[in-house]
Amino acid sequence: MASTSVSRIVPASPDKVWSLIGGFDALPDWLPYIPESTALEGGRVRRLKNSEGEVIIERLVDFNEAERHYSYAILQAPFPVNGYVSTLRVHAIPGEENTAEVQWSGRFNPDGATENEVVELFTGIYRDGLDALHKTLTA
Repeated sequence: MASTSVSRIVPASPDKVWSLIGGFDALPDWLPYIPESTALEGGRVRRLKNSEGEVIIERLVDFNEAERHYSYAILQAPFPVNGYVSTLRVHAIPGEENTAEVQWSGRFNPDGATENEVVELFTGIYRDGLDALHKTLTA
């Protein structure tokens, strides 16, 4: 099983960051790669379309409002992986009231690609996503 993790310091309080990204259906609010999200099954599943029009379906597998994190599994996607589970987490930074650290991590099995290729793919997706979040919070 392969894995990757990317963290980014952002200029907003953990509560403000979580209010933006903590909704399972909120990706279009801060992630340009995903302009469309439709909540299904009472909000436990999201049907996403990426900027190329490809469909990605994900299921929420863990959610913790108090600790500001959620995890999800990919059910269908154009990515060369299976067994994908990812976590998006917001951390407070001691002594930094208006700053937070956001961590996006995932683990997955390569399927039709090398481990290095899929690690590079998701590292790029997470990095670009957290850069977009930073830009949204400073706009």
